[in-house]
Amino acid sequence: MAAERVTAFAPGRVNLIGEHTDYNEGLALPFAIDAGVTVRATATNDRRIEALAFDLGERDGFLLGEEVPSPGGWRTFVRGVTAEMAAADLPVVGSVLEIQGTIPRGAGLSSSAALEVALCLALLALADVTPPPALALARLCSRVEHDWVGAQTGLLDQLASLCGRADKALRIDFRTSAIEPVALELGEWRLVTLDSGEHHRHAVSGYNDRRRECAEACEALEITSLRDLDPAMLARLPAPLDARARHVFEENERVDAAVSALASHDIVELGRLLNASHASLRDLYAVSTPAVEATVERLRAAGAAGARMIGGGFGGHVLGLLPPGAIPPPGAYDVRPGQGARVLDPSD
Repeated sequence: MAAERVTAFAPGRVNLIGEHTDYNEGLALPFAIDAGVTVRATATNDRRIEALAFDLGERDGFLLGEEVPSPGGWRTFVRGVTAEMAAADLPVVGSVLEIQGTIPRGAGLSSSAALEVALCLALLALADVTPPPALALARLCSRVEHDWVGAQTGLLDQLASLCGRADKALRIDFRTSAIEPVALELGEWRLVTLDSGEHHRHAVSGYNDRRRECAEACEALEITSLRDLDPAMLARLPAPLDARARHVFEENERVDAAVSALASHDIVELGRLLNASHASLRDLYAVSTPAVEATVERLRAAGAAGARMIGGGFGGHVLGLLPPGAIPPPGAYDVRPGQGARVLDPSD
């Protein structure tokens, strides 16, 4: 029997290392965080969706099957999720959707993926349907990003939100879809994020351009993806394709180096890898901004052993790795690996 009211929560994520690798069949090391999006869904007796975004004081309403694109903003995600679920033969019932979030929008902490995942889980639970496997659900949410929002993102954000584990990062291989939990044991060290003050939107930033450049590099080299790149091939690429491809190759290597550093509790080496990742994103991938660079310097001035932009770039939050005793800059937000997306018990 279908439920009358359910609540689902999906977390945002921090990507420890491995940026712009997911859509290149590469490697990444994200973790879910405590902040996220909560969707409370109450069944109605008709085919209408009423959605309320409490944080914004906004609402939307439409009939299922008439989710014409696109009103923009959060409304596009709601309409896209219901349409993509229906296209995948997943039942969607008329409902009131109450949406609340604790992730800053445009911060590079994956508020959009958290919204998509929370909406899917709430609507599936309301219809008393077992969710599909995480990879299938992540792909459904990715279609919302691609076809409704216009952002050609990979699967990193959705998989991190769906598969998060307490005290663990996730080594994700986007070629094989293998997900390996990695203990994130930092002792008295801490990870914080700091807002650059510059919000980004993938659909209107240079994000899609970078994805296109990677595809052009693959076409020029006659390889399936940049996962197949041999560094000797780089000399065959014109600028800036050579720089984009070099970043992806070296970033994949940094992911496994970070896994090794965590296994050996070499936190100083982890900080070095974060700095190297940031330099590559700035100099080879060209996704930094003056506001992001200033934020990196603020964290390093506070003693960070490593600091790098997170998310797709062009603004958002910066991740810092602080040693014991270091005082983070004002406004810094502690982040720790937490549990993945789930339907909440009514008593929660």
